[in-house]
Amino acid sequence: MRRKVVLELIDRLGQPYHRALGIDLSKRDGGEMFKWFIASVLFGARISERIAMNTYEQFERDGLLTPHRMIARGWSRLVESLDRGGYVRYDFSTADELLALADSLLRSYGGDLNRLHDSARDAADLEARLKEFKGVGDVTVNIFLRELREIWPKAKPLPQEHVFVAARNLGLIKLGGGAPEFDELQRVWRANAPPHRSFVEFEVALSRLGRLYCRKSNCRACPVSKWCKR
Repeated sequence: MRRKVVLELIDRLGQPYHRALGIDLSKRDGGEMFKWFIASVLFGARISERIAMNTYEQFERDGLLTPHRMIARGWSRLVESLDRGGYVRYDFSTADELLALADSLLRSYGGDLNRLHDSARDAADLEARLKEFKGVGDVTVNIFLRELREIWPKAKPLPQEHVFVAARNLGLIKLGGGAPEFDELQRVWRANAPPHRSFVEFEVALSRLGRLYCRKSNCRACPVSKWCKR
């Protein structure tokens, strides 16, 4: 039964965000890592998933997805791109943060996030270094590192609470949240993983389920409601 739940969950909700945006993280290319970091910053605000994706795609059309180009275009062009993407509520503050982020990344790590990862002592230090960028907090770091679990050895973020809520509602785990429950979730995955699928897809699917359905009690629209134990 759990195997069927896991497979349907991934099929319906498990597409990683970087893949949906056409970002290739598999080769650890610095340019692609920067694109994903910018996307994670956009996803990290209290704004809809669709608006964040639209804004990233607008940045792509406007040629703003390298640190040098971002700085060269300047604050006003960033605001224009944010507004065209629908990111109006946070346009001024996000433009400030993105310019500061690009400048800091160039000065401290030569513009390459892989150098940041390699310089970190461990997973905790990696998260701390990412949070040194202006405007980058827990949510953005979690989104960014979650999809890098199988690429960066030090990317080991603890899932957000809504991931555990979704897993409990599906009867996949029995406990609350935190490190022991994450270990339990990983054991569930190892025992029920469909062929050629990844834990990242599993975690992304649970995150979407928890944020968009469980947390909002949006049970009628839930695509996997038939498996819910609530």
